[in-house]
Amino acid sequence: MKHRIVVLGAGYAGANAAGRLAKRLHPADTEITLVNADPEFVERVRLHQLATGQDLKPRLLTDVFAGTGVQVRIAQVAAVDADRKTVALADGDAIAYDTLVYALGSTVGDSGVPGVAEHAHHIAGKQAALRLRARLAELAAGGTVLVVGGGLTGIEAVTEIAEARPDLDVALAARAGLGDWLSEKGQRHLRRTFDRLGITVHENTGITGVEPGAAVTIDGRTIPADVTVWTAGFAVHPIAAATTLEVAETGQIVVDDTMRSVSHADVYAVGDAAFARGGSGAPLRMSCASGVPTAYQAADAIAARLTGRPLPENKIGYSGQCISLGRRDALVQWVTPDDRPKPSALTGKTAARVKELVCKSAAWSISHPTSLAPVRRHRVVVAQDSLPTAA
Repeated sequence: MKHRIVVLGAGYAGANAAGRLAKRLHPADTEITLVNADPEFVERVRLHQLATGQDLKPRLLTDVFAGTGVQVRIAQVAAVDADRKTVALADGDAIAYDTLVYALGSTVGDSGVPGVAEHAHHIAGKQAALRLRARLAELAAGGTVLVVGGGLTGIEAVTEIAEARPDLDVALAARAGLGDWLSEKGQRHLRRTFDRLGITVHENTGITGVEPGAAVTIDGRTIPADVTVWTAGFAVHPIAAATTLEVAETGQIVVDDTMRSVSHADVYAVGDAAFARGGSGAPLRMSCASGVPTAYQAADAIAARLTGRPLPENKIGYSGQCISLGRRDALVQWVTPDDRPKPSALTGKTAARVKELVCKSAAWSISHPTSLAPVRRHRVVVAQDSLPTAA
């Protein structure tokens, strides 16, 4: 009987994991199924562009994985039974697995703030970005837009909106200082860009409520907003927390250095769904920069265990934070492997070209899912029930 590998989610992490597994393992011994709710790969790092009226290249998953040996199943995951090793789908069907790769990712997190779900937009998914796109198109000149959240997503969203719609009054509310985690050079460039684009910045401003036409601050002020865009944090899907898998307070699956669940040896978690640490021991942040390396780590570990080869060492680390600031400007903050900023940074058009190259490279890896793995497909020689329990 073939070893059944089921990958849940076809974002950057899930799609790369499925492709790498297909390239590492012999098809005579394995059956790889990729389950995703959307028939297309969603280029999440460009959803702020989609929201401002730009169109993204469609990538059908069935086309992407044609000829790779990966079976694509378009369906929404309803539940996971980690003890019976089955995945329940929303259409009433169920899939059994021998090894599960959980890559369902994250969505917007409202942090319990009243009014976010009812009155705020977000860009954590394709349909949400399209709804924001339609709402922004309705705004007449002089309309007000408030982006809540001073992280990477908020900065990219607010600069994209301000550049695409200079006729709008665009603002950002950040709980801390603007880009205060960046180097001095990075912060200076960020402030110059915000000034150039006419973006109003509300620093050290927590938002405690969202109303139809305004956001309420922690000190009781209101900031006018015909449109509020919420980027103040992300949350993982609740499916894992409803299982017997060990999860962190965030709902992420706790994994070891090989991205394997610490409670279930046949389950791996990658990307935003995993509570993982990098090679330095520091926790990995939710990002594409974490998703792809954890996908490779999990796929290589699964292949190693099934084929009797040495496990990969955890060398996951960061090199830079790439932040787009509209279409013609960007900031690349160089960082240490554990994500601390270095004094140096790229800015302006050069940084914009680097950022675009990074985005295109990530999309290329999805469009060519078996191209970046070792050529040889190894035969499965180890039974699942004999796999070691420690990394």
